[in-house]
Amino acid sequence: MANVKKGDTVLVLAGKDRGKRGTVERVERTKRGLGVVVPGINMAKKHQRSQTRTQQGGIMDLPIPLHVSNVMVVCPSCDKPTRVRHTVLESGKKATVCLNCGEPYERVRQVENQ
Repeated sequence: MANVKKGDTVLVLAGKDRGKRGTVERVERTKRGLGVVVPGINMAKKHQRSQTRTQQGGIMDLPIPLHVSNVMVVCPSCDKPTRVRHTVLESGKKATVCLNCGEPYERVRQVENQ
């Protein structure tokens, strides 16, 4: 289970964009494991051929997935990059908790009764 979800703010730990922050657009499976796509980070050029006479071809910039191990979640309450812990709240909901400040994240989901 990945600690990074869509909409989380992450800090890039390794690569050419080390130190940059961004919001996760999507999480996808790649050949190397889980990949995280952050707009504006890890951009690559792709040569696109024109498909029709009206659509123009050229060189496009596309974000390439980063491996999930190369990003760290940034806590929304303390605004620091942190590791996370998964816990169950008193209300019976699962939550992700920041290890720096101890505050649960906004993304909380209901525990299914078994």
